[in-house]
Amino acid sequence: MFKLFVSLGSINAFVAVALGAFGAHALKDRLSANMLAIFETGVQYHFYHALGLLAVGLIATHLPNSSLVKWSGWLMAFGILLFSGSLYVLAATGIKWLGAITPIGGTAFIAAWVILAIAVLR
Repeated sequence: MFKLFVSLGSINAFVAVALGAFGAHALKDRLSANMLAIFETGVQYHFYHALGLLAVGLIATHLPNSSLVKWSGWLMAFGILLFSGSLYVLAATGIKWLGAITPIGGTAFIAAWVILAIAVLR
């Protein structure tokens, strides 16, 4: 689990930084202020949860057989895809119904952190 989640965290941190730079430079003159703020929210949560994936990987070294730690990591990865991904696409396309997907990703983030806390406290 260590290698998996540290790798996923590192890759996602890279992607979040790259998308943040892309948004700051390439999109700032192409998107409205509202859509740019939506994009930036996606980047912000993407980066937070990339760091969360790194934490999951490190915690997995102490709890290598914990299925809860594994679930936490997968929920963070799923949350990045749904929460941040839907915000990126919404900002770029203006397709409003994508906003309905975002809370599913947010719920995955919340569940991931709760499950991680339970895993550590057990």
